[in-house]
Amino acid sequence: MAHPQNKYADFEGLRERAVELRRAGLSRRRIRDRLHVDNNDILNRLLEGEPPPEWTRRPNAKDDLREKARELRLQGWTYDQIQVELGCSKSSISLWVRDLPKPERRKRTREEASLIAKRGWEAKLQLREEDRQQARQRAAEEIGRMTERELFLVGVGLYWAEGTKDKPYDRREKVTFVNSDPGMIEVFLAWLDLLGVERERLRYTVMIHETAEVTAAEQYWADLVRADRSAFYKTTLKKHNPKTARKNVGDSYRGCLAIRVLKGADLYRRIEGWWSGMVVEAKRRTA
Repeated sequence: MAHPQNKYADFEGLRERAVELRRAGLSRRRIRDRLHVDNNDILNRLLEGEPPPEWTRRPNAKDDLREKARELRLQGWTYDQIQVELGCSKSSISLWVRDLPKPERRKRTREEASLIAKRGWEAKLQLREEDRQQARQRAAEEIGRMTERELFLVGVGLYWAEGTKDKPYDRREKVTFVNSDPGMIEVFLAWLDLLGVERERLRYTVMIHETAEVTAAEQYWADLVRADRSAFYKTTLKKHNPKTARKNVGDSYRGCLAIRVLKGADLYRRIEGWWSGMVVEAKRRTA
């Protein structure tokens, strides 16, 4: 954990994040909580020159909410009910209606309690999703442009994790890579291009459950790898088991794609050697 005096050391980096959140429509309070800025002067400096989101400049927006909140309060609504209806904070509601008589307290119905809990959970999930997407975006930007050596090393590790491998009891010195993630497939193909493997040497096989949209999946993979259908072997269909509760269903399920490099024995031996060298280097660094 950073020492308090170093909390704002990377001021420019913190400012970029604050501006990014402001432009995404977050309030000053949510930005403060998200970035753990507990000093209003610091927050003012972080957002200096950055105009407030459009939603805060709507004419009479808060006045309209205030009047509606007062109207509902006079009808006997609780703070929780008004919050669910209008989407404002309880602190704002309290400020707007504090001069009005309190409604007679009554026990919430099961439906009301369920709705309040659901709205709160949905709001929490929305915040989590925002955090998740922003974290992914920042991480993606950290990668930058990969050098050829970086792609080479990534490809070796990728193949050794997901590709077929030779065994003493089952000699199979061939290069075959199988995966359902289109990103993995694209990185693997970029690696083969770097190694100078001609696309004419590649053959593809779609492997998919027989109850899926087989034709659509075949076309999807053909478009992804930009290959003619003549480069595809016959699709492998997995038999349906009614007792199995499958989760890989729906439009996003396209099975797996197997990529085989023809005449790949020499390439396989080199991959095996490259991986061995990486292991030796890793051991040296940790010794």
